[in-house]
Amino acid sequence: MSCNKSLPRRFRRLRVVVAGCGDVGLRLLAGPLARHGDRIGVVASARRGGQLAEIRALGARALHCDLELARDRARLASLGRHVVYLAPPPSAGAEDHLMRGFAAALSAAAARQRARRAQTVFGGSLAPKLVYASTSGVYGDCGGALIDETRPVAPASDRARSRVAAERQVRALARRGVARALVLRIPGIYAAERLPLERIARGLPAIAAAEDGYTNHIHANDLALISWVALFRGRAGRVYHASDSVHLKMGEWFDRLADAADLPRPPRLTREQVRASVSPMMWSFMRESRRLDNRRLLRELRVRLRYPGVDALLATLPRRASAQPL
Repeated sequence: MSCNKSLPRRFRRLRVVVAGCGDVGLRLLAGPLARHGDRIGVVASARRGGQLAEIRALGARALHCDLELARDRARLASLGRHVVYLAPPPSAGAEDHLMRGFAAALSAAAARQRARRAQTVFGGSLAPKLVYASTSGVYGDCGGALIDETRPVAPASDRARSRVAAERQVRALARRGVARALVLRIPGIYAAERLPLERIARGLPAIAAAEDGYTNHIHANDLALISWVALFRGRAGRVYHASDSVHLKMGEWFDRLADAADLPRPPRLTREQVRASVSPMMWSFMRESRRLDNRRLLRELRVRLRYPGVDALLATLPRRASAQPL
């Protein structure tokens, strides 16, 4: 569907844009957004045909959009007053030029809106709302400490550095009043279809308990809910930990998953032995340890998590579950 066409009149009361609509975005369309029916017009962008078909099947307007293209970023930025930005950064490099370009497009769209309002009798209105999906990896290794959103960032990989760069763009939008922009820092996302069962079935090792680090999780459906609630309750310039309420060491997580799926528990090795046995990408997750404090999420956004911990899902898994890719 063309980016230029206006939405039907019934969609003009409230319009939500989901930029980079993958698995979590589709859950957002199928859950919180679907419950509001005709009161909300939804535009969801993706690059692949399969995703676009799923968006249409859920009743949203599907928009083929390549965030590498300035033209597409500009069109997307002009479509909605409420934006959930789920697009990942580029796979290489320590900068996120996609978010930098999208932020510039939002600024340009806001300037055009201000110019149009200046010519009307009624004047200004609220700036658009932007929820940016970042990662808890921006903190780097915290030695297992319990941290809140005031913890200084210390990214240890280009992947995390690019997220820090994008966060700066988002918070600059809030400071300048261009958008009521906020950041969700997200840990490991899981769901019944997003479990590392294949890793466990292969017998890949976990770190010995005495050397193991903490990991954090959020169910994909809860993350979709958090994204929706943040659009209306989140404060401009604010950071929120989009994490559940249970702190597990990574080996404990693998053990519980293995038990739930009736698979052998992973062998435990020293940190150095594990480092030599897993991919550099996996080691980048396993080497960091932190516990996310989610009190701001629960108290300020008043989110009620359906999955306050991983056991709520694991209890529902069938025995001998088929392995899924990590």
